[in-house]
Amino acid sequence: MTATESITTGRTKLRTGVSSAAPTSAAKIGVSGRGFTIVSAVVLTVFAIIWLIPSLFALKTSLSDNGVAALGAKSILSNWNPTLHSYASLFQSGDIWNWYLASGVTSVVTAVLTVIFASMAAFALSRLVFRGRNIAFLLIILGIMIPTQVLIIPIFQELNAVNLLNTYWSVIFPQVPAVIAVFIFKQFFDGIPKELEEAARIDGAGIWKIYWSVILPLSRPVIAAVTILTFVGVWNNLLLPLFVLSNPDLMTIPVGLATVQGSFGQRYADIQAGAILAALPLIILYLIFQRQIVEGVTGSGLKG
Repeated sequence: MTATESITTGRTKLRTGVSSAAPTSAAKIGVSGRGFTIVSAVVLTVFAIIWLIPSLFALKTSLSDNGVAALGAKSILSNWNPTLHSYASLFQSGDIWNWYLASGVTSVVTAVLTVIFASMAAFALSRLVFRGRNIAFLLIILGIMIPTQVLIIPIFQELNAVNLLNTYWSVIFPQVPAVIAVFIFKQFFDGIPKELEEAARIDGAGIWKIYWSVILPLSRPVIAAVTILTFVGVWNNLLLPLFVLSNPDLMTIPVGLATVQGSFGQRYADIQAGAILAALPLIILYLIFQRQIVEGVTGSGLKG
């Protein structure tokens, strides 16, 4: 056998060995992939059931009579005479419409102001070069480590000094400086190619023009995500409105539910009905904008 024939035979064996091993490897990958899919589906199903059971029990409690609900879980589950009495009593004799208005106003205004100021701060930290930029960003990030409860008393004293207690602004202003919103915007802005900014500068655009006409139009996913997350956070906030609001006409839904619990005593059906009515707008909001939330936060806002 000549040298050329030996090389040819060796190459043939090598190609045959690779081609024969490839399907085996692909089969192993396919089997492991199917196994991972099955495990993931089981885990997700278990977590979904764990999440749904309390929610369904709360719904069942809200559709029960207060007397039945007071007897405990066994009576609630065995009772099959649903009633809307708790919802009717909240709408007729309660102040839930004022609570909806207060929560809606404070949540919308806070979300809009947070997006404006957080995006401007993130643009400065991401695009502008100035002395102490890294230190400023570090100090902002350190704000995440400060618990909100620690700041309640200083915030209360500041709002009292400027006569803003018992106003919507007392709920809005302290929640506008959102550190996590600045961080999300900065991470997103860092991923935008600087060539677009340079092209805008060549066309004569200034800093404000670049921010407003170049950066923000490209940031719609993260703007939507920050807006929705801020809205949900303000809507669910109990501690701050509880301290700065005492006027019943200005109470938000979490504070109003606390008063329902105090005035109704052990009327669990009414309390659960109020909790479901409070969560209903957030559920609808998430179902409508869940794609924007996922794209803005996990897809782009936290990359880098």
